[in-house]
Amino acid sequence: MNALEAIKSLKMNVSKSIIGQEKIVERLIIALLANGNLLLEGLPGLAKTRAIKSLAKNLHSDFSRIQFTPDLLPSDITGSEIYYSEDGKGKFKFEPGPLFGNLILADEINRAPAKVQAALLEAMEERQITVAGTVHKLPELFMVLATQNPIEQEGTYPLPEAQMDRFLMKVVIEYPSIESEEKVLQLVRNESKTVESDEKTEQSNEMSEDNVFVARKEIDEVYTSPNIEKYIVQLINATRFPKEYGDNLTEWIKVGASPRGTIALDKSSRVYAWMMNRDHVTPEDVKAIVNDVLRHRLILTYEANAQGMTTDDVIDEIVKVVAVA
Repeated sequence: MNALEAIKSLKMNVSKSIIGQEKIVERLIIALLANGNLLLEGLPGLAKTRAIKSLAKNLHSDFSRIQFTPDLLPSDITGSEIYYSEDGKGKFKFEPGPLFGNLILADEINRAPAKVQAALLEAMEERQITVAGTVHKLPELFMVLATQNPIEQEGTYPLPEAQMDRFLMKVVIEYPSIESEEKVLQLVRNESKTVESDEKTEQSNEMSEDNVFVARKEIDEVYTSPNIEKYIVQLINATRFPKEYGDNLTEWIKVGASPRGTIALDKSSRVYAWMMNRDHVTPEDVKAIVNDVLRHRLILTYEANAQGMTTDDVIDEIVKVVAVA
């Protein structure tokens, strides 16, 4: 089984326990292969946590779940120096926190104070943690999957826009269809009957993390033509200098995407093309992923909010006015 077949098998196995949310599964896989981090936003009960846990069950990796709360401290997630006494001699030893895993579920990230969020974001960006002046490297396979609810903002600590830029993509989860929700009922009912057999099956179906590293090397070889590179840069440029692309964008966009947005769009487009079994990126690959990449990187004006515009509406308009090179 080659890397692409292994990844498709992983996607299929994860999808079995996530009904009606195929987009979540696909975006999880894309973030994993792009070596990025993912922010999931949706109302409670829409399978955000379940999707991430399902990915962890089907991938041979260390999974850590951190429930973010207002009383959480940075050392609770990074680890700390502990004083030990052996043979009458005392010494400090570093005890790793839950961040030292492969797949990290940061549940309700907006419930934790800014210091804790900053500690997590440092790990995401630098792939290392510094405690007491010592640098501790994180595993090669490291991915933060953060969730947040768009409601109940009282007493929460929303992520600043500049810090959300650290996430490769932001995926917004909607309610499933009626047909999908009926299947969800059947799935949950059947799961309670077959817990033991499912655990054995999951262990046998676990995909090795080596397949992820092989896939990443193949994705690095996916060709992006100069025209596609120009198209990606033009899409980002339209968020920064909207005057050059129409009066509507000028009225709607206050702050555009950073260079991280350009890099993220390029990476995600190549992963998407690879998953479609292509060795080159097409404009359709870029368009398929652009909303998830830019959704959290734009700040809209008061006028746009007053008109009921969303960042997705603005991105859709950008895609319309920016021509493919």
